[in-house]
Amino acid sequence: MTQSNYRTSGGVTRRTVLRAGTVAAALGLSGCARWGFSDADTRLKFWNMPWGQTNFTPLDREITLGYEPEAGTPPAAYQVIQWANFIQTFTSAVASRTGPAVSSGGGTLAFQFESQGAIAYADGLLESWRANGLYDDFLPGLLETMRVPNGFAAVPYNLDMRVLWYNRTLLERAGVEPPTDWQSYLDACAALKRIDVYGYGTGSGAGSFTGSHALTSWMINNGGGLFNENQEPACVTDQNIEAMEFVLEMVHKGYVDPRSPTYTSDNVMTQWQQHRFGMGYDTGGLANNVGGAVKDELEVMSPLRGPSGDQGALFFPNNIMMYTDSPSQQASEAFMTYYFQNMTPLWTENTGIGLPPLRSITQTDEFQADRNSVKIIDEWQPVARTWAAPGGDALFIGVTAVDATPMMITFTQSILSGQTDATTALTRLQREIEASISNA
Repeated sequence: MTQSNYRTSGGVTRRTVLRAGTVAAALGLSGCARWGFSDADTRLKFWNMPWGQTNFTPLDREITLGYEPEAGTPPAAYQVIQWANFIQTFTSAVASRTGPAVSSGGGTLAFQFESQGAIAYADGLLESWRANGLYDDFLPGLLETMRVPNGFAAVPYNLDMRVLWYNRTLLERAGVEPPTDWQSYLDACAALKRIDVYGYGTGSGAGSFTGSHALTSWMINNGGGLFNENQEPACVTDQNIEAMEFVLEMVHKGYVDPRSPTYTSDNVMTQWQQHRFGMGYDTGGLANNVGGAVKDELEVMSPLRGPSGDQGALFFPNNIMMYTDSPSQQASEAFMTYYFQNMTPLWTENTGIGLPPLRSITQTDEFQADRNSVKIIDEWQPVARTWAAPGGDALFIGVTAVDATPMMITFTQSILSGQTDATTALTRLQREIEASISNA
């Protein structure tokens, strides 16, 4: 998931969903009236999350309620679903058939519901978008992240990226240029240490998952990741071991704040604000989250070239899904078309929703005015990978075992504390992912 200024990552855990309740399989369309909706509620329900700042929801509501359906089809109704307990809210509503026709949600929620028969596939919708230009407007590779064996489970909505940042002022003070590969990253860390600044800013305290996203990004940057081409856990690989040995080298050389294993997201922001962190992975909204005078000192680094020659990092294609329990599939698709054709103001009016999925939005004057966001789209989005890497980018139900789960925090803390070696930590993570998938 992504909240204000896309500060946090997409996180629906498979175990949490299952604890919240089981969605009824293969929910069918209701048989009432021409379009399947009852007189009690003839509206098409759109549930959305508070993705951005305080101005996001009012504008999003205005866009939604501006939908003018064709005669005989239902108008849209808008409901905000808060992040607190949102998984329980969705699973209970869908199971009782009181849920939405269309919704966003956590980045992997659609794949949980798809496995239980509650998702209406978007294949027909996407095919219709070839005619109006929407299909070709998506940034490269995004649509394929939503493909499951039976079709497209959802449509990409906003992007939560993990990218490397640096403080330009601190690097200049240390006398180094922005790194271009792992060795120059170590060299920059050494120079920053001489001015009492940590070169790898990160954290993995309670509720903070950005640290685990960063470790996965180092793996991806070296051609690795957590799953193979058969969508099976594959953590203990040469690429992943080399990546974690690289991070452990930074830990042992003092380039990582020793308190990082306990740092919450707020602690991490404070360290950036107080010039204690000079470089590090974070969300695309780091500069806005840090704010103040430091905001203008922060710049997005170009993707590093890993020892394997690869570039890349982790990203989360948050999405909008349609449900089988809808007034009608035709009504859901009509609303989706309207919404995607009219959602541009969510970005041009700086609501903090995250990065847009459509090229046309990234080409607006308002978006182009943010040099960091432009650099992320131009340089990072083309090489970004999902949790499914390196085996692929199409998401699947197994990734919910690692998406914002306690095992990933534990793994990250073990690396950042330096109290393990790469192979041991990755072997333990492999066993825990396998156990989670087999027990779910």
